[in-house]
Amino acid sequence: MPLLKNDKRTITAWAFFDWANSAYALVITVAIFPPYFLGIAPDLVDIGGGLQLRDETLEAWCISLAYLIIALLSPFLSGLADYGGKKKRFMRFFTFIGSLACISLFFFQTPESLWIGVFGFVLATIGFAGGIVFYNAYLPDIATEDRYDAVSAKGFIYGFTGSVILLVVNLAMVLNYEAFGFSTDTAAIRWAFVTVGVWWLLFAQIPFRRLPADSPKPLPLSALRKGYQELAKAYRVVRKSRNTTLFLLAFFCYNAGVQAILFLASSFADKEMKMEKSKLIGLVLILQLVAIVGAYLSSRLSEKRGNRASLFVMLSIWTAICLLGYSVRTETEVFLLGGAIGLVMGGIQALSRSTYAKFLPENTQETTSFFSFYDVMDKTSTVFGTLVFGLVAQLYGGMRSSVLSLSVLFVISLILLMWVRVRRMDNVSLT
Repeated sequence: MPLLKNDKRTITAWAFFDWANSAYALVITVAIFPPYFLGIAPDLVDIGGGLQLRDETLEAWCISLAYLIIALLSPFLSGLADYGGKKKRFMRFFTFIGSLACISLFFFQTPESLWIGVFGFVLATIGFAGGIVFYNAYLPDIATEDRYDAVSAKGFIYGFTGSVILLVVNLAMVLNYEAFGFSTDTAAIRWAFVTVGVWWLLFAQIPFRRLPADSPKPLPLSALRKGYQELAKAYRVVRKSRNTTLFLLAFFCYNAGVQAILFLASSFADKEMKMEKSKLIGLVLILQLVAIVGAYLSSRLSEKRGNRASLFVMLSIWTAICLLGYSVRTETEVFLLGGAIGLVMGGIQALSRSTYAKFLPENTQETTSFFSFYDVMDKTSTVFGTLVFGLVAQLYGGMRSSVLSLSVLFVISLILLMWVRVRRMDNVSLT
């Protein structure tokens, strides 16, 4: 029986996957773990062979490593899921390893246990990123094209809302640690890692129950190569469309900048501005609350002005954020800059996903393969952005130069988007 599109209950259940795993994206990668990591790790970390990395460079490159691994694996996994009908199974797998790895961060508490923090963080990030490709691939399955923008935005809004709720709880734990029975704020932070893993695993059960069951098929040995073959086929289809190619190049550049900023913004505030942990969490909370409004406004703007015009507006704001970030000096300026980031961070992610969906051939059955290609672009651009951020910080001894360097990526994206027209590719098959 075919899946009924635009079913309210199915779409809501789908959005709850964002509710579940966005807690990791916010609490761990953005709010609590970065300053915790920088507070425990030595300023210079000996990684062997006489090579020492700045602690912020190590953090950035941990993200790079995680996303490089998942970029290499996702074509195999998503192609296998498309061929074998196992989208939900892989969503479950990545959710399981990600949430458990997140819980393992509880045992990272001294410089001697630094590598527990490194490996736990990398593995949890792989779990988070790995589930996204299958989550994204459900969009054309559960909604018609005219609903892509609204449904995509709903997912991000659910993600922001759920993660903010848990962040408020974690903020209360850290600020009132004695009332919660903790001896120090550090102990409260370690238990916050556990709450994120449990939250992630618990709420993911909602989409797992509501989304259609897998339809597994017998898999020959050739299926081991299927994912990369499907990725290559998707690439050959995509490159025939000038509009799609230009959009993906622009997406690669601006997403590299966006992801680097989102992952490392709190590290910047901690390292460069010496902000207290409570203020850092407050900053991230404000950022997320504004992001809920931003995701909604981006959806409305795209309805009235179109996807390309909306992307132009948001990328112009991102460029200004990088330029202003280089010279920010006061905590008030940091909070204002955080509000600006929140305004455009959810909107640009939701709009990018729905814009790409509009480029896909109409009625295509290979949605996972096409979204695998998009996902590889997403992951490799994240690798590139965090590598550049860490390299500039390592070479120039600080994160301000790293932020400034990202503005170049947004300018390149704006130039590329000038030549993009949002229209479908020819209705072709990957076969």
